[in-house]
Formats: sequence, C-alpha cells, structure tokens
Amino acid sequence: MNATPGDRLRDLMRRPTPVEAMSCHSPLSALVALEAGFPALWASGFELSALYGLPDAGLVSMTEHLEMTRRIVERTNALVIADLDTGSGNAVNAAHAMKLYASGGAACVVVEDKVFPKMTSLIPGGRQELIRVEEYQGKIAAMIEAGGRHGPIMAARTEALVAGGTVDEALERGEAYAEAGAELLLVHSKGPTSTEIEDFIARWSGACPLIIVPTAFPAFSREMAARSGKVGVMVYANHAVRASVAAMRQAFAAIRQAGAAEAAEGMIAPTADIFELQDMAELKRLEDKFLR
Repeated sequence: MNATPGDRLRDLMRRPTPVEAMSCHSPLSALVALEAGFPALWASGFELSALYGLPDAGLVSMTEHLEMTRRIVERTNALVIADLDTGSGNAVNAAHAMKLYASGGAACVVVEDKVFPKMTSLIPGGRQELIRVEEYQGKIAAMIEAGGRHGPIMAARTEALVAGGTVDEALERGEAYAEAGAELLLVHSKGPTSTEIEDFIARWSGACPLIIVPTAFPAFSREMAARSGKVGVMVYANHAVRASVAAMRQAFAAIRQAGAAEAAEGMIAPTADIFELQDMAELKRLEDKFLR
C-alpha cells in the first residue's frame, strides 16, 4: 500500500532538520514554492482570505478553503499542511473537517485553541479569545479518531502568547494538548523578537515536536530551530501573498507611470515561465496524440 500523505510527512519529520513549509493560496503559488525546493506547503487561511480581499476572521468558509487545498494536492501531490483556524466550530465540527481534509489529501491539519470565529493572530489590538483547555482536548481527541492511524497529522495550536498570556500558560496548554494526543504543537507569538519563542522552546518538555511560525520574528532561522532538537516544522505562513502584492505593486506602478507595458518587462516573469508552470508541454503532447 502506498504511504498516506500523513505518513509521508511523519517520515520526513524523522530527519534531523525541521521540515520547511512555504505558504500558498493557489496551485500556482504552490508550484512556485515547490520549484524553490520547499518539501511541504502551508495551505494558509490568511492567504486565501487575502486572495478574496477579505480579513482573516473566519469569513472564508471551510468549503472554499477545502476546495483550494484539494486543488493544490491534485496539481502537485505535495505534502500540504492545512491551516483550519478553529476547525469551523466545536469538536464535532472539527472531526468532520478532519475527515474532509483527509479525503482531500492533506498531510496535516492545524486547529487553534481560539473561540470560533477567530481573529487573525497578528493584528494589533485584535480580539483573541481562547477556549477552555478541556474543550480543546476534546477537539483534539475527536479529530484523531476521525483521521485514523494513518490519516493526517493532528497539530494542536496554542494562541496563549498571542492572547497576552505568559510562557508558563502556553507551556501548560501545550502539555495538555500533547497529553490529549496531538502529534505536533504549533506555538504562536507576535514578537517582535524571538525571545518569547526561544524561552518556550528551551522549557518545552519535548512531549511532541513543535511547529514554529517566525512571521513576526523573521530572524529566527532553520539553524536555530534545528539546534533545539524540538522543532519538527518551520512554517513561512504568509510570504507568498505578501511577495505577490509587493511585486504587483511595483510592476503596476511602473506600467501606469510609463504608459507602456515595456516598463515592467524586467520585473515580471517571462510568458514561457508561466507556460512551464502550467505544463503546456503536456497539453501539446496530448493534442498531438489524440486530436485526430
């Protein structure tokens, strides 16, 4: 039997360096991430919300996120870590989500311990409300049962530091989540330095490997994570959409100012690059073979 996506990711995490996952919000951004050599992808709720021009506050439905995750898996067969926010509700909702994402080919699903609907973690002064530890433990157990032994990895995510809690509080929640069966623990912080996260890592018991998301403290490196021996995954959680916006602004402004597309030619990918990402060569092969 072929290894499931979950088991493929479990095998990859046995290596001494953390698995690096680049954010994506479409099959095209996923292909570019794989082209750069990333071994895993982060199907980002923040990025998909941004793609629709909406705040990351539970406004994009699970159906919309699931469809994009499926599209990414179908096009790439990559190891996709799905960012499921709060799992669309309580333990029953989260278990249902686990089944759907398992059938969609996700290797891992991440659900945070905030109240549904959530608010994005990095917004200054945003509403950050955590659910009870016992309630979240039930959510973990329900998802593990729904996913099965070889299903997607259930990654717990504590927002204790984002909500203004102490490292002690984050550690307490993390230990409780590992005890409930979580295979990975994502601990999030909005910085502005990595001091808080480094303190958490140093004091973490190692009950399960950690996922670190260094968005707010970008100097935190793969080497720093590897030295700890406790980090299983590094996620670059919103860099695809941020890079896209920066590049589009530059090219669009150049064209608008010059009144000619030539002004942006040195800033944009050649059409041939897009054809390659679209696999136009395979399309031409099929036409040559079958269009009679």
